Parts: sequence; C-alpha cells; structure tokens
Amino acid sequence: MGERTVDLRTILDGLRVPVVGAPMAGAAGGRLAAAITAAGGLGLIGVGNVATVEQVREQCGLARAAGQRVGIGLMCWSLPQNPALLDAALEAEPVVVSLSFGDPRPYLEKVHDAGAAVVAQVGTRTEALDALDAGVDGLVVRGSEGGGHGRGVVSTLPLLQQVLDLTDRPVLVGGGVATARGLAAVLAAGASAAWVGTPFAASAESIFRPELKEAVIAADTDQTVYTRAFDIAQRFDWPEIYGGRALANAFSDRWAQRTDALAEAVTDEMTETIKQARVDADLSMAPVYAGESAGLVDRARTAAEVLADFEPFREHLRAAQRWLD
Repeated sequence: MGERTVDLRTILDGLRVPVVGAPMAGAAGGRLAAAITAAGGLGLIGVGNVATVEQVREQCGLARAAGQRVGIGLMCWSLPQNPALLDAALEAEPVVVSLSFGDPRPYLEKVHDAGAAVVAQVGTRTEALDALDAGVDGLVVRGSEGGGHGRGVVSTLPLLQQVLDLTDRPVLVGGGVATARGLAAVLAAGASAAWVGTPFAASAESIFRPELKEAVIAADTDQTVYTRAFDIAQRFDWPEIYGGRALANAFSDRWAQRTDALAEAVTDEMTETIKQARVDADLSMAPVYAGESAGLVDRARTAAEVLADFEPFREHLRAAQRWLD
C-alpha cells in the first residue's frame, strides 16, 4: 500500500469549523470547495458519473486559482468506464479523496501514493466493515436522511452509533446535519466532523442553477423522496442499492414507488425529456438532489455564511456539560 503524506485526523483537527463539504456532483465545483476551505472547513469537488477529464481539470483549476487546498469525491462504480478521471483528480493534489459507491480497493494505493487520505461513504454496518477492511483512512456515515445518492435503509443516528463502535479511525457524519445544533450532536457522540451537502448546494458558490437553489430554500423537511426513479428514467447505470434523495415533484409523485413499472415503461423520449428538464431547470421533472435538511435551509447564503452559522456548535457543547455536574 502506498505511503500517505497526509493524515486525515490531523486535517480534521486543524479545521476551525469541523465541517467538510460533501462532493456533490453538479453542485460542488472548484469555486464552492475553495470557498468552504477559505471559511474554515474543508471543501470537496464532486466528480459525477458523466464527468469528463476536462471538466475535472477546470474545476480543480478554479480551486487552485483561489489558493485553497481541497478534496475530491469520485464514484467507484463508474471509474472503470473512465479511469482517467482519477488521474485528473490526483493531478490537483487533493488532501482527501472520497472513494464511494463501490469497492475502493483498486484505487487506494494510487491515491495513497499521491499523498492523499481516503474516506468512503457508507450506509450500513456491513458497508462500514468492508471499507475498513479495504484500508480507508476514515468513514463517512451517511444516513438515509441525506440528499443525493446513497443507501436508504438506515438513518443517521443509529448508523453513527454502530460505526463508532467499530473503529478508532475518523468518522464523519452526513445526513441531516445542517445547523450548529446538529453539528454539536454528532461531535458529542464521537464524530470527527460533519459531512454537509444540502446547505452548500443552495449556497451562492454552488454550481446549482438559481431555480434549484430557490427550490431547496423553499422546501420543508417532509418534501423530499428517496427513489431510483430519476436514474432509471435517465438510464444511468447506478447500482440498484443506491437510490437518491431529491425534492419531491410531479415526476417522483408518479414514479418514485413504481420503479419496476418505470423500468419497463421508459422510452428514448422519456429519457430525453428528463435530461432536457435538467438543462431547462424544469422542476416538475428534473431531480433536485437535497436531503431532509432542506427544511433547515431558509435563506440564500454564501458558503462562508453557512460555515458561520455552524460556529455556535461550541455553545451547544458547553451547554450539554451541565449533565456532567
């Protein structure tokens, strides 16, 4: 295994605000990642399954131009289709690489040789054990409340408690952490940092279209849905165990719970229509990936303002100390 020059725990302990920006494909580009790091957290650039080497280099270049260290997130299931994405990502000298949604083993040595720490997102105890066995440096516990793709079977708090008992490696927590209270809660439980997506997806520096950001801000906690319907309609080859949480809309109202029927009904016209809906920001059809914490995002903010709103976590931790008296 390659020799690491970056220690994950040292990175996380050095953050002014223990928040890592989730590598959301289509939202977390170089500008957002750099802004999160500049504000005291650690930003990650998201590399999606349809990304190109040129796009990766462009986004990494934006972060480099800002003079900020960042991380990068890749999807293991799609890397065999375009292994050059990993090479392009490592050219940017990321400090952390997320290797999730599949087996990280084929890529671990290469990433470690490049001097980056590796984390893997997990959604069950079994996934956590497998990632630890593979040799990742830390885990990202992502509960079913979380936005975007992941497992939809265990919620954040039960999974966090399970995983913390499995390892002494750093554990980050994603899924529902969007306020200072939430950050304090997971830190008090033993997490090393929060893995935050939805609030940053709606931030000024996000690649999200303005219409999508406004929809996230307007949504409540009960207005999301976990489903594979959007991927099936777009004919994306996501493994069946990974659905995605998005804002509910007319398309999901019809198909979210009827994915078997959708798989039989999907046509070239439907696929083209939903892909065009994403281009046009047609929110009745297009997926807007966001977690239940959308209901906690109530106004337009910059990434720095999102981080500042997490800052009172220390006050909540101090308040909890009354139970130690």
